[in-house]
Amino acid sequence: MAVNSTQTRTRSNARAGRSPKTPATPAASTRRTRPGRVSPAPPHPVPIAGSRPKPSASAAEVVQAYLKVQVAKLRSLEPKVRADEFDSVHQMRVTTRRLRATLRSFGMVIPRSATGKVAGELKWLGGLLGEARDGEVLPRHLLASLEAVPVELLIGPVQARVQGHFAPLRASAREVVIEALDSERYAVLLGDLDQLTHDPPRGPQAAAPARDVLPAAVRKAYRQAKRRMRRARQAPRGQARDVALHEARKSARRTRYAAEAARPASGKPARTFARQMKKVQSVVGDHQDTVIARQAARDLGIGAHLAGENAFTYGLLHEREHDQAERLQARARTVWKKASRPRHRTWMR
Repeated sequence: MAVNSTQTRTRSNARAGRSPKTPATPAASTRRTRPGRVSPAPPHPVPIAGSRPKPSASAAEVVQAYLKVQVAKLRSLEPKVRADEFDSVHQMRVTTRRLRATLRSFGMVIPRSATGKVAGELKWLGGLLGEARDGEVLPRHLLASLEAVPVELLIGPVQARVQGHFAPLRASAREVVIEALDSERYAVLLGDLDQLTHDPPRGPQAAAPARDVLPAAVRKAYRQAKRRMRRARQAPRGQARDVALHEARKSARRTRYAAEAARPASGKPARTFARQMKKVQSVVGDHQDTVIARQAARDLGIGAHLAGENAFTYGLLHEREHDQAERLQARARTVWKKASRPRHRTWMR
């Protein structure tokens, strides 16, 4: 799929959990209200109590601190989602995933048996946010692909059909998200998360030093990602490989988040390793985008055909996405090989 560099960076940033950089504006930089007078800079956010544990902290203190930061972020994103701010749905979805991954990865610190309900509710919320996010990303993805198609190959009202197809889907998904945020179920989830961050249940390794406990949990997550990447590499081309890569992506993402949580105790090595896993997650995530885009192109083509339109361009889009998927599969193998070098994993005892 041929897209320009700006569009590629935007989608990669969104997939990896990064917010795209925006150009400086008068509101974002120092702004003069009148000659000779400069408006004051916005105040720094108030630090979250207990969110900066020392390197010598216990495993429970470090995990609890990470959970506090993510719950605070979840709350801060709610008004942005309600206001339909750009990328807010995606960021909220990422936050639910970070919370779920933390509960899953550190079961010896906070028992999974005590967090199953919260994890299930986070999955529910993340699923709704995912539907809304797809309604935002897919049309942009397809329209960006169409910009690279020669005009003589754009047969029929292709752009209009893409926009017309996804607009009601996005509106419906957004309505579902807002209803969820207004629900008692969401209020209960927030209450449970607050309780979890202030007084979490203690597992058998909760009191042990974080530097002795958390690296092992990251290593366990890494080994699962390694197995799944091998399985994807060996899977036959087509749907089987697509599914296997999607599973590998989820494991790489969980490994990344676990390493991020362990950073206060393990320092720079954990941060470096998390960045490597982020690269893997980004590439395999871009591959998953092509899988979804191919299905969308097929559905759009069928709709165009049934409406008496020429479906040629949708077939062309499908083929471009297929070619891009092949390139991303090769890229994923290269990125994984670099990310899994022993020097990135020596801190995991």
